[in-house]
Amino acid sequence: MISLNGIVKYFHKGSVNEVFALDNIDLQINEGDFVTVIGSNGAGKSTLLNCIAGGFFPDSGKIIINSQDVTAWPEYKRAKLISRVFQDPLLGTCPSATIEQNMALASLRGKKRGLARGVKSRDRDRFREELKQLGLGLDERLLDKVGLLSGGQRQALTMLMATMLRPDVLLLDEHIAALDPKTANQILLLTQEIVKQSRLTTLMITHNMKHAISFGNRLIMLHQGGILLDLKGEEKKNLTVKDLLAQFYKTQGEELALDSLLLN
Repeated sequence: MISLNGIVKYFHKGSVNEVFALDNIDLQINEGDFVTVIGSNGAGKSTLLNCIAGGFFPDSGKIIINSQDVTAWPEYKRAKLISRVFQDPLLGTCPSATIEQNMALASLRGKKRGLARGVKSRDRDRFREELKQLGLGLDERLLDKVGLLSGGQRQALTMLMATMLRPDVLLLDEHIAALDPKTANQILLLTQEIVKQSRLTTLMITHNMKHAISFGNRLIMLHQGGILLDLKGEEKKNLTVKDLLAQFYKTQGEELALDSLLLN
């Protein structure tokens, strides 16, 4: 589903502030893979997702999504293939629009839009049914503005909106980092359910090693712009935080500051 070949990305190239963000990344991700991505600050996690999403273009290399070369596609064009949920719950929705209006916009992702009524009666019935699965009572609040919702409610709605039209790829950019622990766990369980139910090809960035190990079928650790570890199958299933740190030490020959990965 995703093929990255020789992806290189610099920031401020040729200046004193030059940053080598991605170092010749080669990565193949199969359809239905749920990949957790972990690494210290500055390791290249968000840069990798931005390259896939089209937030910026790589300096060299090729990006293939579902057999289509999207390397030169702008972000809006890739939206036909990719859905993304950000760390900030405020980024995934329009606060001044109602819940049903936000969902109506999400249902048109990647489609041509004309002049027509934004929310139709048949849409409301479908929206209510989809909101019921969240178990947050939002199915009775279709006319409420999204700005009235809590951060957790908003992120749950964003997850639902991102997957209403099954995307080829779902990108989760630390999507629970701004939530309190209880709400974050609820959103993670919702994420797992949606990904499994729709068999979505998913990349989830996290700073939490326990989450990286517990969720998904594959774990990638980035370090200094390169892929340091790529674990899957039984190797990932039997992994512990202690094992993961030990593998880092063995591979890299250096210690990893515990607070750089926010171990908890």
